Amino acid sequence: MSRYDYPTIVVTGVGAVTPIGNTVQEFWTGMMNAANGAGPITRFDAEKFDTRFACEVKQYDPLLHINRKETQRMDLFTQFAISASAMAVEDSGIDFEKVNKERAGVIIGSGIGGMWTYHHQQQNLYIRDGNPDRISPFFVPMLISDIAAGHVAIRFGLKGPNYATVSACATSSHSIADALMIMQRGDADVMLVGGSEAVVCPMGIGGFNSMKALSTRNDDPMTASRPFDLGRDGFVMGEGSGIMVVETLEHAMNRGAEKIYGIIAGIGLTDDAFHITQPAPGGEGAVRSMKLCIQDAGLELTDIDYINAHGTSTPFNDKNESAAIKTVFGEYAHSIAVSSTKSMTGHLLGAAGAIEAIATVLAMKHSMIPPTINYTTPDPDCDLNYVPNVPIAKQIKAAVSNTFGFGGHNASICFKAYEG
Repeated sequence: MSRYDYPTIVVTGVGAVTPIGNTVQEFWTGMMNAANGAGPITRFDAEKFDTRFACEVKQYDPLLHINRKETQRMDLFTQFAISASAMAVEDSGIDFEKVNKERAGVIIGSGIGGMWTYHHQQQNLYIRDGNPDRISPFFVPMLISDIAAGHVAIRFGLKGPNYATVSACATSSHSIADALMIMQRGDADVMLVGGSEAVVCPMGIGGFNSMKALSTRNDDPMTASRPFDLGRDGFVMGEGSGIMVVETLEHAMNRGAEKIYGIIAGIGLTDDAFHITQPAPGGEGAVRSMKLCIQDAGLELTDIDYINAHGTSTPFNDKNESAAIKTVFGEYAHSIAVSSTKSMTGHLLGAAGAIEAIATVLAMKHSMIPPTINYTTPDPDCDLNYVPNVPIAKQIKAAVSNTFGFGGHNASICFKAYEG
């Protein structure tokens, strides 16, 4: 079977909890207003840490979607995922009581899982006299990365494929890719996919500080996330969740779906096989992932109008991703709008791919490209059109969303506009 015989897979609903908005509409409005999610850490006392700021989710109320008793048995990353899933389902208009639930699945990944749960239970064990009886019976079910997918399946009664992807910053792009392949081979009709992360905690910030990955611009945190800018000094930790409802076009049409954000047209999955944290020189693995996803989509290089870049604001990533884009697209690279929404949201780790995929399909829907904020000083090694500081209007027929993770994982997803 060639890819042209596969069923068309479309995005029919989106939900998001982010540092710049706790609904998709707030998220989109925030991007169009060049909002900045950064600020001093409030989740714990960070005075002794090298980095004392992050992009936290603000004014989040889990009780909008989860009852109080359940929240006490869920890590924050799971709460984020359930909220985003509930919003995505509502946005799609799907009634799961009217579909075959055995052909409806969930793939929701997390790069790290329940870090806050680990933190609190470790305190229970060691600070309170080392008695293991202090460990909650809910410790493991709250900690494990797959539990968000499990909770979402239980909530909606979905009995199809269900698991979590875990591939660092490429996690939720892999969840989207997996869902595409599952539906292409006929094993499901509709799936909830995405990622969730909540690691603005002592071990999360401390761990990334120890490996010198985070910005330490404590004197001016609002300008710390500055992808592709010459003054970048590391990424800014973010948190939140992004979830998509994806389904076969036939299934969407048969149930009378009222909106289609776009088509998941192609995927490219590779690995650098080079270093546990640094990208391969010249973005070699990213080159292959982008080429593969465009080829899988059956498109020409010149069909791509926008790239939502991984764009972490780290010295290595931004230089190598820019080089990779130029290697793939040649001179045409300078005609493509390339932006990093991490400049506004920070880096959501395992949730980044889904949040940025949502940003990409929203850009396609509204013909507006989100900016890269805090871009003030060009870097000679990064010389593309990064949509500096303000959004631009542009019709988008096809776009690529890139995510690259520690371990050398590369995932590129190609979206096409739906013209039905």
